[in-house]
Amino acid sequence: MDPTNREPEEYDRSDEDAGRRRQSRDPLTPEYGHQARTVQLISGDFVLTVNPVDGSEIEPCRPGARPAAPLRHTAAERTERERATAPPVPPGPPGPPLPLLERQEERERLVRLLARGRSVRVTGPAGSGRTALLNAVGDDCADLAPDGVVRLSGYKRTTTDLLYGLFEAVYRASLYRPDREGLLALVHGIGAVVVLDDLEIGGTALQELLDATPECAFLFGTTPDVAAPTADSGIEEVFLAGLGRSSSIELLERVVERTLTDEEANWAGDLWFESEGLPLRFVQAGALLRQRDQLRTDPEAFDGYDDEAADAPFGKPGPADVPLPSLGEGAAPAALLASRVSEAARDTLRFAVALGGELPHQAHLPALVGDTHADAALGELFLCGLLSPAGPRYRLAAGVLAQLEASGYGADAAAHALTAAQHYAWWSGHPSVTPERAVAEADAVLASMTLLVPGDQAGRTSAAVLLARSAAPAFAAGLQWGAWEKVLRTGQEAARIAGEVAEEAYFHHELGVLALCAGNLDRARAELETSIGMRGALADKAGAVAGRRALALVADRSGGPVPGGRAPSGELVPTARHEEPAPPPGGVPAAMPLFPRQTEEQPTLVSRQGVPAARAAHVLGGRAAVFRGARRNMVAVGAGALLAAVLGTVVTLGATSGSEDPEGRNVTTEQSADEDDSESGLSADEPTDDASGGGEPGGPPAPGTSGRATPSGSETPSPGTSGPDASPTSGAPSSGSPSSRPTSGDPSSTGKPTKPTPTRPTPTETTTEPSPTETTTEPSPSETTTEPETSNSASGPAESATASATTTGSGPESSDGPPVA
Repeated sequence: MDPTNREPEEYDRSDEDAGRRRQSRDPLTPEYGHQARTVQLISGDFVLTVNPVDGSEIEPCRPGARPAAPLRHTAAERTERERATAPPVPPGPPGPPLPLLERQEERERLVRLLARGRSVRVTGPAGSGRTALLNAVGDDCADLAPDGVVRLSGYKRTTTDLLYGLFEAVYRASLYRPDREGLLALVHGIGAVVVLDDLEIGGTALQELLDATPECAFLFGTTPDVAAPTADSGIEEVFLAGLGRSSSIELLERVVERTLTDEEANWAGDLWFESEGLPLRFVQAGALLRQRDQLRTDPEAFDGYDDEAADAPFGKPGPADVPLPSLGEGAAPAALLASRVSEAARDTLRFAVALGGELPHQAHLPALVGDTHADAALGELFLCGLLSPAGPRYRLAAGVLAQLEASGYGADAAAHALTAAQHYAWWSGHPSVTPERAVAEADAVLASMTLLVPGDQAGRTSAAVLLARSAAPAFAAGLQWGAWEKVLRTGQEAARIAGEVAEEAYFHHELGVLALCAGNLDRARAELETSIGMRGALADKAGAVAGRRALALVADRSGGPVPGGRAPSGELVPTARHEEPAPPPGGVPAAMPLFPRQTEEQPTLVSRQGVPAARAAHVLGGRAAVFRGARRNMVAVGAGALLAAVLGTVVTLGATSGSEDPEGRNVTTEQSADEDDSESGLSADEPTDDASGGGEPGGPPAPGTSGRATPSGSETPSPGTSGPDASPTSGAPSSGSPSSRPTSGDPSSTGKPTKPTPTRPTPTETTTEPSPTETTTEPSPSETTTEPETSNSASGPAESATASATTTGSGPESSDGPPVA
């Protein structure tokens, strides 16, 4: 469902007319709702759907949906792309063309080195004319390489950013971003002269760039504070110094477009000594002389001059009384130059100072400044030498930021950054803004967020969260994932400070998807698990589902089960990850029973059947880790119930284990005798006299045998014939005595205690045990009561019955001692 419209989706989301109709139903819908745009692109072997609402969705790319091998740009396409990526031409009258003075020797040397395939690093201080030299050499090398000349900016760019920038400059691949292996394979065959200005990497990072592009010749431009390349890199070094005195004065005359007076020439000589001949200082000095000429001819040439020059050392100038700037003003002319530009241009400088030197595109200046003609301020500032190109945009020239901050232009930096953040949040989410346009403003967007993240005032961190929420999908769709990661991390920190849990969960989800695309599975798992936990607490079902899908893909790539899902055997795999040793292959031994067993059996092993040992180890390890989770109490109750069931089973088995004895148990001292035993020396109040407690040979077995056939062929009586006065046994023999050991092979034994029963002399006769309501027939005087011993033989029930038939009972031996075998 459309997040800005709760009605059913009767139109396709991608239909612009339908979207316009849905928006027209609610005129108060904020512009943030326009973000419900999805862009589908391919990253490596993944299909990534950038979803600004619930989070990006990622899935494996089907074989038929994989893009074809990217093709190289043609010469015409390279020219068009270079024109599109160049800084915009400042509005207003163009400035005078400036020559490249004292650089001809370096220019020819650089062309020769590049023609031989060598890479060169041009090192010079800021303002030494390094960019102008690189542009001239790039024009001279247009026909040297098969892929032409590629111009890149290294300002705030890493090695990965530069490799992807090189790929995009050479190959035509819309909405396709290769993975690391595919990228290296593609850039390995690029043959171009790469002009890379404002380089900020060195050492091993620079060597990685060179190793990935062996067929390219690089022309680097950097400052002396950047780390040097490795010793075995093979990069040639060219150092730039300042211009000579005569060349500096010539450059100043080119900027002013007239010949200098003697006074101005002497002032220029002093400036050359102070600035060490940096060309930028003479461009700015020429702008000061131009302003002085305009003031001498027209005192009202600068409308805002009175407001900014109240504290000027020379006061308000007259028609012909405009002195030359001082030497200090010539060496640091930013404040004086800014005081003589229009009010819109000064407001533009305030925004640039608030953004750390980044200048918004000229199309944003009218909305930021509040002046419909504020876009012309870019031309004013560029002619004054206060701006320098940086890739497809402009930023403050070297040293200008510090000079303006010292003059008070950064007093309201936080307020200006907040205004810029609110503007970019609306602009980046507007449907008319393409991802390419949003990417071009990435540095300004990030700079506006940086000042708001500490959140020392209310509302600033929320504005940073809103900007990150709006710009992140645009950066992802624009394939500038270095900026995407930066804005996600800044937005996540801002959401944490502001307490916006839902937005923080979104940023964690996007960081997990980004890590998955980059192949960092551990980071992806951590970010996605954090996002799923937050969204589960918020009952965000749609977001949690998107996170689980991505987490399942992480588990599939890492080869393990999905945390929070189910293993192939059906076991629930907990979310927490905890490593424990694997159980033995046969299972986990059960706890020892509370009562001793009466049989010599092996301990019972409790284990799951059909689960591999490795899977069982993982399940048990995860199950143990659940006790630290939110479901600790529920799992503890379940474990207690399981333990009680196991112990109950063990106790039951121990109580009934005597049923396996072949011919009954011994009669205990507390067991009552039948009335038939009174004539043989037994009474209801006396214990039995024989420790064996068995019946007569050939007689019926002990009660409780469930009517099974005896060895003599007779049928045993039903259980329960011991009478109502029978009590539990208390004097059972120890398990180590011979009489307590079972006789194997007797199918009729049940192991329950029995009492002596009267039998006939003939072994083949059987006597039926009377029920509790019947009267037992008394034996004749000639009959004797026999009590067979328990046989320890393993020869079977037949031999045991024959051996016991020869044993007759005598008087009771002892009722206090243990039974004698």
